[in-house]
Amino acid sequence: MKKTVFLLLCVMTFHVFSNPCVAQTAPVKKPKIVVGLMVDQMRWDYLYKYQDRYGDGGFKRLLDQGFSCENTMIQHAPTVTACGHSSVYTGSVPAINGIAGNSWYDRAWGREISNVEDSTVTGIGGNAKQNKSPRNLLTTTIGDELRIATNYQSKVVGISIKDRGAILPGGHTANGAFWEESGKFTTSTYYMEALPDWAKKFNEKDWDKLLMPKGWKTLYPVDTYVLSDKDDKDYETIYKGEKKPVFPHKPSISRSPFGNTWTLEFAKVAMEGYKLGQGNFTDLLAISLSSPDKIGHAYGPNSIEVEDNYLRLDKDLEDLFGYLDKRYGKDGYLFFITADHGANHSPGYLEENKLPTGVLTNDVFKELDTELEKKFGIPGLILTRNGYQIYLDYDVISKAGIDKITVADYIIEQLKQVPGIETAFLNEALASATYPEPIKTMLINGFNPKRSGDIVIVKSSGWKSGSRTGATHGDWNPYDAHIPLVWMGTGIRPGKTHRLVGMTDIASTLAAILNIQQPSGSIGHVITEITD
Repeated sequence: MKKTVFLLLCVMTFHVFSNPCVAQTAPVKKPKIVVGLMVDQMRWDYLYKYQDRYGDGGFKRLLDQGFSCENTMIQHAPTVTACGHSSVYTGSVPAINGIAGNSWYDRAWGREISNVEDSTVTGIGGNAKQNKSPRNLLTTTIGDELRIATNYQSKVVGISIKDRGAILPGGHTANGAFWEESGKFTTSTYYMEALPDWAKKFNEKDWDKLLMPKGWKTLYPVDTYVLSDKDDKDYETIYKGEKKPVFPHKPSISRSPFGNTWTLEFAKVAMEGYKLGQGNFTDLLAISLSSPDKIGHAYGPNSIEVEDNYLRLDKDLEDLFGYLDKRYGKDGYLFFITADHGANHSPGYLEENKLPTGVLTNDVFKELDTELEKKFGIPGLILTRNGYQIYLDYDVISKAGIDKITVADYIIEQLKQVPGIETAFLNEALASATYPEPIKTMLINGFNPKRSGDIVIVKSSGWKSGSRTGATHGDWNPYDAHIPLVWMGTGIRPGKTHRLVGMTDIASTLAAILNIQQPSGSIGHVITEITD
């Protein structure tokens, strides 16, 4: 008996040590394609606010079959489009990846520049002035790392109405990036010398007439939109040619929900044109839907226009999932949806409902210039202002023999006295500032020493720059920073988590799933719960 047991143990020991597969999990199946969908200005609550009116194949399918990270937060401020798109695909923040805003003042150029501006390239297939590329992005993206890992056999494509929504997610080595110009999808010589034939053919169609022959009417009777405010509000934007901000609208396609449909139709022909998902390695398609941002800015989160946009987007998603199912199989693709930022309500809406709000007008900064000149006896100490960043004029300050810190401290003290400005900081001193987390870290993460201003302004909750009409974003607050993140497809298990997840975790998670290196500036962590 003892001899038999001994022999059995010997056989088992030999089997374990001679077979490396024992006690190891099977290799994870890789998707044929990763499809990342960013919805510009999608607040997290839109997943659920209109849920009773969603069909079974769009948002509901995502939440039923996918894994939702319910507490996903942006980790930087400002919370704007370029920063959000670059953060998702680099796994990084503006302080590292260099995308400090939709634009910034470039001291070397002596002017404000766009986040994707590049004088070394020209536009094709549209306006030749579309000199756009990803060269201002200082780190790699997950698409770049995927291309490197497969010796550039994987394909990466970015698509959006906005240039930054296509270019930044695509990264430096993308096979193509396409964005809208004059009603057509265009690109630049950074990527190619001429538009592909399939793109030219797509552009030949009159998509305005195909998708919105009678303009923009509500999907359902307007009086059934009970989760939104009335159609005619004085804080909504009135477009050219309209007398009131009411349905039916006749906007350009990009300012309507049909801009989402148009973008997704272009994405389908791009999948076919590039033969994405048909090679030996995983491909990546980064799509960004810009129309929700245009609609949200004009009408605000509680408008019928925004509700109608998401009810129509729900149907667009159902159509997209059906297309992906047929092309790749339900388990052949990995899909995720997220957003670059959220949005606050219009000051008009907030004041109407007795909620904290206000408007910061340009008069505040004109008065600041006047007070500075009185104090120091010289004009022009402030070079410019971009968003909530103030740039000091170093030449003027130096010639006047004034200390930069002295000027900055005076500006900060003046700003703190302004209603609607919670506080202000010298960017270089943020690390030692007395201010609560996570706000302080968000400001630090948003400060790029070579591109950001000298002073950052923190607005009070609910306040907006400009006017009481429309809505905007850019602040640290949850209404701007709390975004959706739902995964579905290859290897994803159904479920949800309410633990804190960062926007930068998306690229790290993709890297882990694809078994490739994280992007060069990544600070994210893998979201381990989403897979089996």
